[in-house]
Amino acid sequence: MRVRVAPRAQFVVGLLVATAVSTVLLAAEWLMYGQLLHQYLVWNLFLAWLPFLLAIWLVKVLRRKLWSSWEALLITVAWLAFLPNSFYMVSDFIHLNELGNDQVLFGAVMFTSFVFTGLCLGASSLYLVHTEMLKRVSRHTATMMVGVLLLIASGAIYMGRDLRWNSWDVILNPFGLLFDVSYRLVHPSQYPQVFGVILPFFVLLATIYFVVWNAISAVRKASS
Repeated sequence: MRVRVAPRAQFVVGLLVATAVSTVLLAAEWLMYGQLLHQYLVWNLFLAWLPFLLAIWLVKVLRRKLWSSWEALLITVAWLAFLPNSFYMVSDFIHLNELGNDQVLFGAVMFTSFVFTGLCLGASSLYLVHTEMLKRVSRHTATMMVGVLLLIASGAIYMGRDLRWNSWDVILNPFGLLFDVSYRLVHPSQYPQVFGVILPFFVLLATIYFVVWNAISAVRKASS
């Protein structure tokens, strides 16, 4: 007897397989070159899983509670705080310059595996929240809200890579984080690199999510 697996469960299995493949590639790097230089990729991928799991939790909560309930709001804040971690992994490509000529090709494959998985987790997480938005607001409003979320994520990538802040600092050091961000917003001419980082990331993330959204929509229409 063939067991029928729900599409969402199949997708989660795919993400788990992608995570396993990335981890195996990291282990292979250690076996091939005798050193483990990029173990932080595992931690980054773990952080990329958090918003996806939080989004699943949020969807379940919203089935029985209003979004204005304390539980839904708390999960939403946590989701928003960790969402940039999924997209942040794109910036890990910067570490490819640490590799020698004999390692760079394998390194590019390994990094791409981690980054691809992280982007899938981030886009899927946003998709789940986006679909919940569409149940409550107009399509135009939901699109605008998604754009704001991607802009926030792009800004968070800059703060994480250039300013070395992370999601935990929202709780551990909120005033320091707020000061660092507000100072750059008030004096943008002193930090031209802010827009040189945030804008390209926003365009990239918006494009990726646009493709993902339309791909899922096309599959749904074809199967209906």
